[in-house]
Amino acid sequence: MLDHTDKLILEELSKNSRITMKELGERVHLTGQAVASRVAKLEDNGVIERYTIKVNQAKLRCYIHAFITISLNNLYHQPFLSFIKKQERYVLNNFKVSGEGCYILECRFPSNEYLDQFLVALNEYANYKISIVINKQQNELGC
Repeated sequence: MLDHTDKLILEELSKNSRITMKELGERVHLTGQAVASRVAKLEDNGVIERYTIKVNQAKLRCYIHAFITISLNNLYHQPFLSFIKKQERYVLNNFKVSGEGCYILECRFPSNEYLDQFLVALNEYANYKISIVINKQQNELGC
């Protein structure tokens, strides 16, 4: 069970995982050594699985952010999955889901032309519905 301090540590690390233990400790009102011990415990318990970076997709000229709900009529999904694996330049995440559709793709494209080319090729493997992101709302860490 996480206490308030653990949640603060996770919140700070999610903002900047390169923060020093000294600075992190100052932000959560612990010594650097005490916070390092807590971070190690969170890692050992599997709460912190890995550290990642957040890429500014606009700086990479990937301006179109889309979520694509995939529906497959065939129980054999391997051709679709092979196609998606080859599209790693555009597909950020591929979530297998229950409910409407079989998968939800999170994608980024540099232009409508690239999006259209992707959708034409995708249509050989699956039916889809697409939603374009207008604006991302910030939310708090937690479940």
